[in-house]
Amino acid sequence: MKSKILVALAATLALTACTTNAYTGQQQLSNTAGGAMIGVGGGAIAGALVGAAVGGDPRVGALIGAGVGGLTGGAIGSYMDQQEAELRAQLQGTGVSVTRVGQNIILNMPSNITFATDQSTVQPAFNSTLVSVALVLKKFDKSIVDVYGNTDSQGDDAYNLALSQRRAVSVATILANQGIDQRRFYIEGKGETSPIASNTTEAGRAQNRRVEIQIAPING
Repeated sequence: MKSKILVALAATLALTACTTNAYTGQQQLSNTAGGAMIGVGGGAIAGALVGAAVGGDPRVGALIGAGVGGLTGGAIGSYMDQQEAELRAQLQGTGVSVTRVGQNIILNMPSNITFATDQSTVQPAFNSTLVSVALVLKKFDKSIVDVYGNTDSQGDDAYNLALSQRRAVSVATILANQGIDQRRFYIEGKGETSPIASNTTEAGRAQNRRVEIQIAPING
């Protein structure tokens, strides 16, 4: 079973785990903080490394138990239709693709618009796009949010995995900074293990270098 980094509210970390982006003023993780933390506001919270829950996603139970409430029956499709429509409107012309797969929504963010080469700090010009995504996620709070970092197959496997983790955390950090319930997040760096195109061509490798956000309804 794959491991998950779930945002945990219980454990706060030292402020030294976060730095301030000189361009945006956003709190972000230092490189040494790794993939197990998400900065929120002026502080930081720890990510708990846990195994995938048997019989369901642990976030769903936690959120429903906290009174968020889930969706049932035909309400699920309608809710996700509305969320998809608002995301498409917000992301038009940004370079981010919006794909519907069943009841889930996938946002594909190519690395050329999100990060400089070999870097894990979100490019300043892309911050406003992530803030737009966060506004929709905050409005449609009956959904959970998975953030995946992906690379191409060039270079060392371990390095690619670590880079993908840092990039996934950077994206999730900006989203969380907009006031989204941290219990909704799941963050995973996949490195080069989940290509969507061939790594034998530059065009294919460019498609594989990406951050994906997958949005699913809270089935209650």
